[in-house]
Amino acid sequence: MLQACGQSTDRAYVLMLEGLYQKTVPTIDPLELRTTLTFDAVKPLLIDTRQQEEYEVSHLKGARFMDYETFNMDALQEVPKDTPIVVYCSVGYRSERVGELLKAAGFTKVRNLYGGLFEWVNRGYAVHNSQGRTNKVHAYSKTWGVWLQKGEKVYGKE
Repeated sequence: MLQACGQSTDRAYVLMLEGLYQKTVPTIDPLELRTTLTFDAVKPLLIDTRQQEEYEVSHLKGARFMDYETFNMDALQEVPKDTPIVVYCSVGYRSERVGELLKAAGFTKVRNLYGGLFEWVNRGYAVHNSQGRTNKVHAYSKTWGVWLQKGEKVYGKE
């Protein structure tokens, strides 16, 4: 694992993300997001774009669930277009697609969490479920789960 600038991402993961991302939505580094959530007066709207069962296992504290497959812009009618929004999923692919939709709808401050929830957890940052803080993370599949280095991997419904 690389340990530069607080990053725990290994080189293979970085290369995989480089191939996966289309760079259509600016990213935000997990450390920057964590700092923003801790210190900034204006907190971004966090949108978890994974499936319901993934969200229920764990998510970022305060994140709003909006499934990638059934994403509906109508659920954000009350949100001003200049609201800072951070979208995320397991590694950042699904959330980048949702970020594109948000930008196309006129949202001006949309960012995609770099490396997704996996990178967040790999850096040792907290995730939560309906009972509070948890160590469990839905790893999506055995194939994608190899990128999750920390936390207790969960596959399927809990």
